[in-house]
Amino acid sequence: MTKIWRETGFVENDPWVIESEEVKATEEQKPLLSLDALITKAEESNDVGLGVLIKPADDVTKLEPYLDRLAIVAVAFPAFSDGRAFSHASLLRQRLGFTNELRAVGDVLIDQIPLMLRVGIDSFAVTNETALKRLSENRLPGIPHYYQPTAKPAEGGEAYSWRRQAAKTA
Repeated sequence: MTKIWRETGFVENDPWVIESEEVKATEEQKPLLSLDALITKAEESNDVGLGVLIKPADDVTKLEPYLDRLAIVAVAFPAFSDGRAFSHASLLRQRLGFTNELRAVGDVLIDQIPLMLRVGIDSFAVTNETALKRLSENRLPGIPHYYQPTAKPAEGGEAYSWRRQAAKTA
């Protein structure tokens, strides 16, 4: 069972659904379109409040002309070993200036959530039992020091790592 989690807790009645052969969006739900389907829909209509699913091989920069029409971008993590969605999230937040919801979908594991938060992902479609249990207990693993500035500033620092700050004072 998939649950949507944000830093404020689990979300009830999330309208977004990834359509497949077996699953189609109902009238109360909204589909997360593939990149190509989104571009086609955006060029054929003036719809706003759209959602898109970015797969690892997709070129996220193709979203730039449509970002103001997107309510959500979901980035896919198909496997633990595939981190391309981290790069997609970072590009969306830092270079393209996307400010709406950015969701991790797929193989979302508890150990990766703090790193996903750092690159600007703010909601998570979680199916992993361990992750669901730890999130329901508000037990998010912490990482005390960071080496790079990211979309979400480190606590007590201005988007610079403790290492860079230490180098400035030396």
